[in-house]
Formats: sequence, C-alpha cells, structure tokens
Amino acid sequence: MATSEFLPQPARYAIFVDAGYLYAASGALLLEAGSRREYRVYAEKLIKALTAHADEQINGELLRLYWFDAAPRKQPTVEQRVIANLPLVKLRLGNLNAQGQQKGVDAQLRADLETLAQHRAITDAVLLAGDEDMLPAVEAAQGYGVRVHLWGVEPTHGSNQAEWLVWESDTVEVLLADFLRPYFVKVGGMAVPAPPAPAVLNGPRPPVPSPAQVFAGKVAPQASARPGTAPAAVAAAGAPGAAVAKAPAPENKLGPDRNQMLEIGEHVAQKWVFERGRDNIRDLLPGPILPPVIDKELLIDAEKVLGRSLRPYQEARTWLRDGFWERIYREFGIGVGKSDS
Repeated sequence: MATSEFLPQPARYAIFVDAGYLYAASGALLLEAGSRREYRVYAEKLIKALTAHADEQINGELLRLYWFDAAPRKQPTVEQRVIANLPLVKLRLGNLNAQGQQKGVDAQLRADLETLAQHRAITDAVLLAGDEDMLPAVEAAQGYGVRVHLWGVEPTHGSNQAEWLVWESDTVEVLLADFLRPYFVKVGGMAVPAPPAPAVLNGPRPPVPSPAQVFAGKVAPQASARPGTAPAAVAAAGAPGAAVAKAPAPENKLGPDRNQMLEIGEHVAQKWVFERGRDNIRDLLPGPILPPVIDKELLIDAEKVLGRSLRPYQEARTWLRDGFWERIYREFGIGVGKSDS
C-alpha cells in the first residue's frame, strides 16, 4: 500500500488578489475616486505590504501571490509589466472591454485556486476580493480541504463584499484605510519637464544633460582650463612638485552614431504607441525616468532593430532614450528643449 497519501501536508499558502476590487474600493475609501485615472498606486510596495501582512497572519510558507487584473486586448500596462517581473508574483490578465468591465478574471482565479487545492499545493488561501462570482472558487477549494481567508477593503459605508462570499469563507479580515493609504496617491496636474533656462555666463556654457542622461546618472563635464586637459590634471598641475598623471585614453569602440540611435528610439516609441495604446504609454509620463523593466524592454527592442548589442555603448543608449522621449513628447503635445549633444 502506498503511504505517500498519508504523509502530513506542509503548511503552505497562496494569495489571490482581485486588483479590480482592491483598486476600486481603495480609491473610493482613500481618495473618493471613481476611476483609476484619478490616482496612482505604488503597486510593488503594496504587494510587499500584503505579503508581509499574510506572513504575520497565516501559518506556513508563501507559495506565490496571484495578481488578477484586466487590460484592453489583454495588453499589459506599464504597472502590470512591472508587477509581472516581481519575484513570487504571477500576473493573470483578463480582457477589459469598452465599458470598463473585466472579462475572464473570475474564471482564471477559480482555475488557479482549484488546481492548487486539488494537487495539495496549498493548505490555505488568502483571497482579497469582494464579488459574489468568487464564491464557486471558494467552495471548490474548500472541497479539497483548503482553508480560505477572505480579506476586504474597509468600506466607505455598509459593505463592499458579497454577503454569501463572507459567509462561506473560513476567516474574514478587513484592511483598514491606514494600512492602504501609503500606496495610493491622487493624480493632480501632470508635471511636464520644462526647457532648461539659458545660463548667463561670460565663459563657455556647459552642455545641458538630456532627459536620458539624467536617468542614466551621466553628468556633462565642465570646461577644462586648457583644451584637451582633464580637470583632474589641471588641478594637479597647480600643486608644487606634483606629478601630472595622464588621463587614460578612452576605449576605442566604434558604436552606432547619434542620428541612427535617435531614429531607432523614435521608431520604438511609435511602435509602442500603436501596439500598446496611447493610454498605456501615457502612464510613462512625465518622464524622463523609465521603470527598469520598461527600460530593459526599450533596449531589447532597439537591439532587434539594430541587429547588435548596445550593452558596451553607454552613449548610444543615452541617444536611444533621447529619441524615445522626443517621440513620446510629440505624441502628447509636450514641448521640451532639445538636449545638447
């Protein structure tokens, strides 16, 4: 007789988050907002807070967190792309129709919860949701012996969770406004990068760093005391008896030229606007900083167009970002000063 079926199951849990419910209920509670466009969410920090809270409340180890959301044509937004790259997080996307309704999310949640329960992958499930459509998923998981812990968002009045969903869950907890407040911020007037003010100087004007240079942490060098002399060498020359060290010669790597990279940056930006939609790309504004995940996607797409790696060429990557932002700013009618080369 096989004895594996009678071995004790290790305590393990998964977290299932209906992002549509979480965002709508939190936006109404904290900001009196009725649309996601009215606020921004620090999703990565919010997910870390949820997993930390579950660690305090639930016995066992976390298997993973499932994040259920929707997007038009299932094309992930900037925020959703960042979430998908987080460790121990699984992004599940349904379709968001023209009326703003999620389609397919409930079915995905039930399938994941039931599969994990059936294969004894978890002993407990944390469900952050409010819709009665989640009830079949709860009943299916409980049928396999999984305890379901229902979490909800503090309601503005009455209740924002279906009564039957509350009744069927094994435990119920409400996340209070103070817990959620640090991760939601009202969207005011969008700040737009302004052209740099002209410097009033008698000497030569140092180059103005471009948006991409600001992102990359690259600072334009100041003018030297003598042409061709490094600032460190000039300072050392003024010290009595000091030996002037020669600056190391720059590595001779022939990379892509500036115009080519600007064109590729604009090409990728235009491609993204067409494929991902203007509303999706608008989430990148005001710039010039791209989330690391999105910046990596920009680099990969550019390398596909170029047919070579851009890793060795920091300056080429800077030009790529310049071209990308110039196209995005034109798309949304934002005027910025051109960066000096």
